[in-house]
Amino acid sequence: MSQYPVSFEIAGAAAIFTRPDSGASFVSYPAPTYSALKGMFDCVAYWKSAYVRPLRVEICNPIQFQRYATNYGGPLRKGNQIASGSSYQLFATILIDVCYKVYGTVAASGPSPQGHNHLHALQELFGRRLRQGKLYRTPCLGWGEFVPSYFGPLRPDTQPRKDIELTVPSMLRRVFDSDSAGQYDPKFDQDVHIKEGVLSFA
Repeated sequence: MSQYPVSFEIAGAAAIFTRPDSGASFVSYPAPTYSALKGMFDCVAYWKSAYVRPLRVEICNPIQFQRYATNYGGPLRKGNQIASGSSYQLFATILIDVCYKVYGTVAASGPSPQGHNHLHALQELFGRRLRQGKLYRTPCLGWGEFVPSYFGPLRPDTQPRKDIELTVPSMLRRVFDSDSAGQYDPKFDQDVHIKEGVLSFA
């Protein structure tokens, strides 16, 4: 069966890939989750019948955490805060100075329209849009305010950090039971290994 690989590189000053068990003071995983990377792929191109499935991510900068505070004015405020229009401070532990090389493959989520090779077509569309910078929507590194400083094709001078070796005891894989049009059903991977700066998704 033919494979249709795609890839991109993303870098930014700040990122957060929130651990669901971190409570009201959010804490990031040390690396992007499967669902976060799929969202980044979808920012470039996706169809109803095909999508890009993440395969692995290479961590190309040292893992660095930093405390972060921001003013929150969203719908999860208490009633009196909404009525007064006031916001509150939200604290988090984020990643700083991040850079990732991300690899995936185009997979089917439904029958091919009119019998065409929709996997190859999405691969070509993804590569063309990435090169031209014509995106479906602006990608982010977790939160919408964490926009990338670079998002595009792989750069030859960026390499994974061979000195990064760690294990994440439990890591969110995805929030829904399917990569396309799924229902809420969170899934976690146990004992996730990052070897020589590379996190692979089985």
